[in-house]
Amino acid sequence: MTTRPERAPGSLHSMLRGRVVEGEPLSRHTTIRIGGPARWFVEPADAEDLHRVLEWCRTHGVPYTVIGLGSNLLVPDEGYDGVVISLQKAAGWVRFDGTTVEAGAGYPISRLVQEAARRGLAGLLGLAGVPGTVGGAVAMNAGTPHGEMKDVVQSVRYLAPDGRVVEAPREALRFGYRHSRFLEEPSIVLAARLELRPADAETEVRRLREHLARRNAMQPVEWPNTGSVWTNPPGEYAGRLIEEAGLKGARRGGAQISPKHANFIINLGGASAGDVLGLMAQARAAVLKRHGILLQPEVRWLEGQEALERRLAEPPGD
Repeated sequence: MTTRPERAPGSLHSMLRGRVVEGEPLSRHTTIRIGGPARWFVEPADAEDLHRVLEWCRTHGVPYTVIGLGSNLLVPDEGYDGVVISLQKAAGWVRFDGTTVEAGAGYPISRLVQEAARRGLAGLLGLAGVPGTVGGAVAMNAGTPHGEMKDVVQSVRYLAPDGRVVEAPREALRFGYRHSRFLEEPSIVLAARLELRPADAETEVRRLREHLARRNAMQPVEWPNTGSVWTNPPGEYAGRLIEEAGLKGARRGGAQISPKHANFIINLGGASAGDVLGLMAQARAAVLKRHGILLQPEVRWLEGQEALERRLAEPPGD
């Protein structure tokens, strides 16, 4: 077992210009407001800071993970014994040049969609109401039936595992339904170049408002949640399958399968990751029994999807 330093004075705290916090509750950084503390929570000031913290992690054998706005993310109740890196400061930028948009991985999708509409640029309506950042949206190929990230991405700049900064075209990113190469390898998305279409700004803003109103009426935006919990099986909707299995509105501790949309789990107050995992395991088992379909998680577990599958396989506690 790797021996880890108890704290990082003289190293992380002194070598970075950005923010370093020890024992930061990750519930403050997830949209469902669940998660134990990170041993170190780091907000690099810029790309140079990011390289420094990654080199520090490699040198000291400390695990690390990168988050955006914490949507689509579940964090263990016990927290994370490593470094959690937020790119909101280091990569929270956007540049418009005609119909071409370059955005840093830490830039919020909601702001990007709104700004594009105001500028009379079309192509992002399918991402309206999708939480999170550009980096997460690229990695997950976020979207709705109205459009996905892959529809507008031209290229992505990322930090490869060997430390190289690579610019890759869309064709090399292995986009699929809620999938890209960045879910297969430990690369870090730094920025994306998007190509949009010219449109009438007034019309785009109106369409955006209408789209958001419809989504907000159908989804439990009034409660903390992760977004969609399960990917939709081919030709089906996970929410409908869960509802038909009789679990819409089911509760466990402070967590509930939303009465408004069964593919959402909401935090009613004081919910734990264990509560959410229990509901996920219950929903998966019920849908498999009734429909013969094994639901696949869309929500990401901070420690990785293999760890999530192990957690879901554990018998739930009382």
